[in-house]
Amino acid sequence: MKAMILDHDGDVSTAPLQLRDVPVPEPGPGHVRVKVHVCGVCRTDLHVVEAELPAATRPIIPGHQTVGIVDRLGTGVTTLNPGDRVGIAWLQDTCRTCEFCNTGRENLCEHGTFSGYHVHGGFAEYALVPACFAYPIPSIFSDAEASPLLCAGIIGYRALRRSGLKPGQRLGLYGFGASAHITIQIARHWGCPVYVFSHREAHQRLAERLGATWVGHSTEAPPEKLHASIVFAPVGHLVPHALQALERGGTVAMAGIYSSDVPPLVYDRDLFHERSLQSVTANTRQDGLDLFRIAAEIPIRTHTQAFRLEDANQALQALKAGTINGAGVLTIG
Repeated sequence: MKAMILDHDGDVSTAPLQLRDVPVPEPGPGHVRVKVHVCGVCRTDLHVVEAELPAATRPIIPGHQTVGIVDRLGTGVTTLNPGDRVGIAWLQDTCRTCEFCNTGRENLCEHGTFSGYHVHGGFAEYALVPACFAYPIPSIFSDAEASPLLCAGIIGYRALRRSGLKPGQRLGLYGFGASAHITIQIARHWGCPVYVFSHREAHQRLAERLGATWVGHSTEAPPEKLHASIVFAPVGHLVPHALQALERGGTVAMAGIYSSDVPPLVYDRDLFHERSLQSVTANTRQDGLDLFRIAAEIPIRTHTQAFRLEDANQALQALKAGTINGAGVLTIG
């Protein structure tokens, strides 16, 4: 099969991914093989390629927003059939026995494995996944529309939960990439006014089209205090600005798997009056199932830009430059 392989970390400007022919993988017990149709291009892939996350498996096939058709079952699989359309997300598997796995917090499992990081992902013609970690894709979505929901959507949804946002409350979004353009649609469905902070004009225009109440630059003060905010941009210096824009008792959720350092906070200015700062770590399977349910109800419409598999380096370069308006996806086969 054809796959984009990362042998060594490197700046995406050097095109570190290489197109190669590699053996088609065979599913082990409890796993299924997926013939990949599309795979989203995520900022986490960028962090993996450029070693902003600690290097794990090398060589590795990146990709964790994978949509395709089950084409082979491993032994013991009874919940899926060949021909089923499924998605593969970032969280590939867990130990399933620890304190976190047994209390609905499997995203915190210390032995979790992640697609395109510990095990090969979806920048390829075929990918493997444990059957119990494969998400059924609602028929209302095309492959390309569903792909960004598998990470950008799920993480945005978990960040909303971590922020404590309630229907009708004011929400701030810092950075307006793939995840934010999905999250705003959920928040608007809940009747929440959304205030968007972005320095890119194309992203600001997309936010306005999707119903933002107010759009400004990243460090501007909004016209009203916010009940909750999500920082999607991996930029730590935005955190004090986000905290200062909160109403008393509000929460800022940091949605990224990576961020530059957060500068020192001033207690009275940034945290007093019961303002909170929360991190977001991966997702549980229930987050994914809940996200797909609400996404189909709304229905969420993702904005995507397509690239060929062999152009994965160019897709990552565009993501880093901020020139993708919405989400990038690789079309495969």
